[in-house]
Amino acid sequence: QQGDAAAGKAVYTKSCATCHGAAGEGKDAIAKALKVEMRHLGATEVQAKGGDELRKNVVEGVGKMKPVKSLSEKDLNDTIAYLRTLARK
Repeated sequence: QQGDAAAGKAVYTKSCATCHGAAGEGKDAIAKALKVEMRHLGATEVQAKGGDELRKNVVEGVGKMKPVKSLSEKDLNDTIAYLRTLARK
């Protein structure tokens, strides 16, 4: 399940950044429109999720987040590797 964070950044930018922001910060306008709170993807509670849970969140969606079904297994692994780089220090 090891992924390539650099490749994952490209997948993230294409498939996730529209809503989650370039650095995982979440876009206020999207959050307001959906009436949800978007946690930073580097937040402790997001980073505490295991790879399988993150994978499920992406593929099946969470709450009002739509699923992203177009990603290959490699893309998912790479994206999760990139998400790990967003962890707040």
